[in-house]
Amino acid sequence: MAAAPATSFDDIRKSLKKGDIAPVYILHGEEGYFIDALTKDFEDILSDDEKEFNQYVLYAPETEPESVMNLCRRIPMMADRQVVILKEAQAVRADKIAKLKAYVADPVATTVLVICSRGAALKCKDLFDAAKKGGAVIFESKKIAEWNIAAYIAEYIRRKGLSADQKSVEMLHDFIGTDLGRLFNEIDKLTTLLPPNAAITPEVIERNIGVSREYNSFELVDAIAARDPAKVFRILSYFRSNPKAVPLVMATASIFNLFTDLLIAYYTPDRSDAGLMAALGCKPFGLKRIKLGMNRYNALQIVEIIGAIRDFDVKSKGVGSRQNEHELFHQLAYHILSAPGRV
Repeated sequence: MAAAPATSFDDIRKSLKKGDIAPVYILHGEEGYFIDALTKDFEDILSDDEKEFNQYVLYAPETEPESVMNLCRRIPMMADRQVVILKEAQAVRADKIAKLKAYVADPVATTVLVICSRGAALKCKDLFDAAKKGGAVIFESKKIAEWNIAAYIAEYIRRKGLSADQKSVEMLHDFIGTDLGRLFNEIDKLTTLLPPNAAITPEVIERNIGVSREYNSFELVDAIAARDPAKVFRILSYFRSNPKAVPLVMATASIFNLFTDLLIAYYTPDRSDAGLMAALGCKPFGLKRIKLGMNRYNALQIVEIIGAIRDFDVKSKGVGSRQNEHELFHQLAYHILSAPGRV
């Protein structure tokens, strides 16, 4: 049997919908959401009548590999196939999971075996080698990088037939962080509340999710770019009074991104709008913030501020300081707004 390449979350879903189903799937990796979603898809392959005698959900810590393989070799009862789902493979030693290699190298065509390692990548070369030989589909569910989560939110909203501006995306990011299950649930909720092709606006988010449209990372970064102390410290006061509203680690990342973008902009040979957008990979609405920041901060100040942000990051983790995180963040904001440009 020809080897099947590792594939993507969307590829697997599309194949399952078309009925193009491989005999073995290995789903593993740190991001649990994708594995949970695919597992649910596999649990829905059979009809309710077929599930009674042909669907088995097993747990690796409680099940011997020999029992899994014996079950996989059974003939389906009154159905075209049977589905065997082995969960929690991450909870057992690699040598135990590796014992499945004899089966996955030569699987039964009428059985769909799904091996799930949720929250951890499997370190089992023998199993992967055998799986590739047997035509298995291997999917590693990787964590989405923090720097890429906003783009991921925007893409998911687009797939749902809605739109959102940069501020709305950043508000969702502030509130949800990188918890994809929660992220998708909140966006799905908005999908049911809004008509097709509607825009997710800050007002919609505030009304239906509870995130303030005035006090969030987007507004804070705008205020810092404009060098507006009154607005900056008003937002920081809200953050201190509502510590769960915006995790400071996310606000810090947004501020850091602003100043690294400003530094790139300063050293971009072509400072036309088109040149800056090309260098920064930003849209026109993001360019307005960058140009405002370039009018408020010079290159030396930006370098000094980036150093101050890094220093805050270290101290906020308890290294070299015992101050409250919000006190440190307040000091960082003051340093940013008053930076003389000494490096």
